[in-house]
Amino acid sequence: MKLLWPLATVLWGLLLAYVVYFVARIAFLVENRSLYPDLSTSHLLELLRGGLTFDTSAILYTNALWVVMVLFPLHLKETPRWHNICRWTFVIINTLCLAVNLGDSVYFRYTMRRTTTTVFQEFENEGNLGSIFLTEALSHWYFFLLAAVVAWGLWKGYWAYGAHGAYKANKPNRPHESCKAYVPHGSYWPYYLAMVLSLVAFTPFCVAGMRGGWTRDIRPITISNANNYCDRPTEAGIVLNTPFSLIRTIGKNNFEVITYYNNKKELEAIFNPVHTPLSAQLSALSPQDSVSSSQSSALRMKKNVVVIIIESFGREYIGAYNRHVPGYKGYTPFTDSLIEQGGALTYRYSYCNGRKSIDGMPSILSSIPMFVEPFFLSPYSINHVSGLADCLNGKGYETAFFHGAERGSMGFMAFARATKFQQYYGREDFVADNRTQGDQDYDGWWGISDEPFMQYYCQKMTEMKQPFMTALFTLSSHHPFRVPDAYKDVFKEENPDMPIYKVIRYTDMALQHFFASARKQPWFENTIFAITSDHTNMTAIDEYKTDLGGFCSPVIFYDPSGGMGSGMVDAIAQQTDIMPTILGHLGYDKPYVSFGIDLLTTPAEETWAVNYLNGIYQYVKYGYVLQFDGQKTRAVYSLEDRLMKRNLIGKVAQQAQMERELKAIVQQYMERMTENRLVPEQEQ
Repeated sequence: MKLLWPLATVLWGLLLAYVVYFVARIAFLVENRSLYPDLSTSHLLELLRGGLTFDTSAILYTNALWVVMVLFPLHLKETPRWHNICRWTFVIINTLCLAVNLGDSVYFRYTMRRTTTTVFQEFENEGNLGSIFLTEALSHWYFFLLAAVVAWGLWKGYWAYGAHGAYKANKPNRPHESCKAYVPHGSYWPYYLAMVLSLVAFTPFCVAGMRGGWTRDIRPITISNANNYCDRPTEAGIVLNTPFSLIRTIGKNNFEVITYYNNKKELEAIFNPVHTPLSAQLSALSPQDSVSSSQSSALRMKKNVVVIIIESFGREYIGAYNRHVPGYKGYTPFTDSLIEQGGALTYRYSYCNGRKSIDGMPSILSSIPMFVEPFFLSPYSINHVSGLADCLNGKGYETAFFHGAERGSMGFMAFARATKFQQYYGREDFVADNRTQGDQDYDGWWGISDEPFMQYYCQKMTEMKQPFMTALFTLSSHHPFRVPDAYKDVFKEENPDMPIYKVIRYTDMALQHFFASARKQPWFENTIFAITSDHTNMTAIDEYKTDLGGFCSPVIFYDPSGGMGSGMVDAIAQQTDIMPTILGHLGYDKPYVSFGIDLLTTPAEETWAVNYLNGIYQYVKYGYVLQFDGQKTRAVYSLEDRLMKRNLIGKVAQQAQMERELKAIVQQYMERMTENRLVPEQEQ
């Protein structure tokens, strides 16, 4: 029987690992319980059953070294010291996996997806993560206590029934005879035979567990396979675990081209991201009759363009979008007044194209949505890419990007350079300007607080030559949700569960002060303002907890002259529409690539939006949202069904057309991304 102890150790240890992952999943559910208000017991059990497949893969990957250490056929290793090393290895590895899962339980509410390896690129230039983590750790102290208790349980559990326990029960009289505790009568061949057979028997189970199944036609499971058990994309967070998500995305290129249409003309007839203005079409057809090059390079109007991207500024916080919610209290009085006054144009159904800041940047300024992984964290980040700045540079515009954090933060400076912004202004530039208070306005976390940085932004634009195009990315309404000391008594904590409310109010006030200063500047009346958010954030209203609700961002155009129209339009808009709408309004005359539409010239019934969540594409059009996994439709909901409770799959006449259009969008995106065709010139 002593020869079976090493194999018993492995089996018992793996069982303990399953317990660890089960505890982590329960902790995830408790921490994010508000995201799953209608989860039935039967469906929860189905999700937990699916989670076993992904837990098995993660457990076998992370514990492979330990298994080999225990089963490796070498009798000389059977000593107390070696078994203590095995014990420490097992406990440390599985405690770290627990810690990663618990940490992601907190982070999930901001991204609605399990963390992948792109997180290391996203935050690689941040110098303040230690303080951020410490703050979050203090507010989630109970997870540290849980991890300590589980680690203690692993240590004691391993001791109670394991190889070291076997050694203790058969302790030799002399230290040099340690290995004999496992080798009957001093004969080594039974030991080696038992260990080799154990390894041989365990290996196929290990490979099958890592892959997610036995049969040859099963490909190694990936993150998207979690949707096999889910009714909603958000539920993938329950099925998956973070170690699996990290392992499965190491060095992986997830941009896979699926050819839905073999005929290029058919594909482009359904969806073509190359926008060709009428003047460019005429020039291509009859170059000899076209206007002179100097005339053709002129815009219909040379208005300044100001794009304001407000951190986490979801529709949920803006009163003008939520008049239908009984007893709703908004947190953006200035933004509400801006939307409701003349000159402001916005859209009832407006969405972001991703759930992270690094998703929002390409969507807003280059009209490239986030599919699968953030574009600028993918292997295709070196592709030729255009954007608002690049297009308007060629029309005599001065362009600049502003962000109050340090220059390397979030990869924004790299993005600005890639999309041809001429200037970049960050925290260092603010501090160096003697008109500011310098680092007295540093928030202690991310950068310069919104109010002073917005005033600096206004001053710098006044110094720029018109016409100019600028983009501002704010930062105050970001975790850990702190307002400047001067406003702590003005914007107090109203809801401990929603600390974002007070910083949303602060940023809205900062926006008000910005517009008050801008109205005094000579460039104000000749400017188009576009206001949106990078993504959404914490939520308290049920309709914003749904798969689509997590993408509800404002898209607001404000033209003081009223030239773009005004009012709340009963249509769909998305971040990728901002670039083509502005270029169309200005009369831009060159071809460019955009995965959006000109909202001013597109009929309301033809407006649409698309986003991606946990392996599911969500396509919004014709009054419905279609959820598609790349192969088949999973669900169809009416936009009037705000809580997404009634799946209308197979009952909506537009379903087939929506599938057809979405397939064309996805194929165009993947082909152009992998073939480096994100600008028209690449096709020539």
